Amino acid sequence: MQFSSASNRARAAHLAAAALVALALPAAAEPALDYEFFKAKVEPIFLKKRADHVRCYVCHSEGNNAFKLLRLEHGQKFWSEQQSRRNFETVSRLVVPGEPEKSLLLLRPLAPETGGMAYHSGGRQFASKDDPNWKTLAQWVNGGKLAARARR
Repeated sequence: MQFSSASNRARAAHLAAAALVALALPAAAEPALDYEFFKAKVEPIFLKKRADHVRCYVCHSEGNNAFKLLRLEHGQKFWSEQQSRRNFETVSRLVVPGEPEKSLLLLRPLAPETGGMAYHSGGRQFASKDDPNWKTLAQWVNGGKLAARARR
């Protein structure tokens, strides 16, 4: 079956219009990592004592690895604003926004039998993805934000 040249021009015009519409649509944007959520919900996890483990902070403030938290001064219980912002920058490099399953921050300390990596010198901080702290980290990676009244 042959199409007339007018029919071919009409089809080409239709395809060109469809392509322009597709280009004009915004691409699915990756979620932004929220600093306030990080400071209020994620950083405390790094200082939290977990059964049969040392705090993340103990190893990750000493070594020279990609996950290097800033050291707290003697008597300091939490990071200053400037320190938290630097921790945010460092830790943000260990995640793929919108993809917890591809984020080293979530995979390294997760038990291998539940999807984690085979090696983490700090042991298995999370036995499964059902751990509330693992879920908090995943929420941050997925673009979690604090409720308006929690930001005050």
